[in-house]
Amino acid sequence: MSPHDEQLITPRDEARKARAAKRASAAAFLPANDRFKQSYSAVMYLCVILATALHFAVFEWFPQLEAADLGVVSEELSAIELPPEVRIPPPPEQIARPATPRVAAADVSEDITIAPTTFEDNPVENLPPPPAGADPEATPSYIARDVEPRLKNARDIRRLLERLYPPMLKEAGIGGRVLLWVFVDEQGKAVRSQINTSSGYPALDNTAAQIVEEMEFSPAMNRDKPVGVWIAQPIDFSVTR
Repeated sequence: MSPHDEQLITPRDEARKARAAKRASAAAFLPANDRFKQSYSAVMYLCVILATALHFAVFEWFPQLEAADLGVVSEELSAIELPPEVRIPPPPEQIARPATPRVAAADVSEDITIAPTTFEDNPVENLPPPPAGADPEATPSYIARDVEPRLKNARDIRRLLERLYPPMLKEAGIGGRVLLWVFVDEQGKAVRSQINTSSGYPALDNTAAQIVEEMEFSPAMNRDKPVGVWIAQPIDFSVTR
């Protein structure tokens, strides 16, 4: 180096060189994490450039998508006049079922013959008028019903029968059956009774009449209404040994 060059180097240049040498010396001893942080900006810019170039390449070489013409046809809407509202009438009321005919349980002898009856032999004007205001309780007769009466206190009646059984007949082992006509009113009470078939012993017949008075029934029903009816009620007296 010539003396002229030494005169050109100023103290400021020497200080700059000293700082550069110091930074180079310090950089040589920096850890990898610090060196990565120093180069982070350059790496980030490089990655952004590469990503941008990759996107451009994808858009350039990706197949072109075209919209197909589906030929959409719109239909015209037409107004339709609705018919007037139809009012449906309510359903008719339920018709009550008629009374079910019942066949009497009376035995009819085959030897009985009935003479033929014709209108010529019995003109209508000669027939007597029907009884006015006839009481159905007066005499046993069939009264129409759909549901028969049902005995409700059968257990109490059995105990009553044991208590009222005539002692003399019971000790003698004598029993029998009494068949009674019993009129059961609309409340299910046995209000009247008549002997239809006797047991042959007045004491048993009288006891049966007393027992019937204590019977409680569910009333007979005719077209869903309670009615008073006559029924045949058997009462059996038996001695178990």
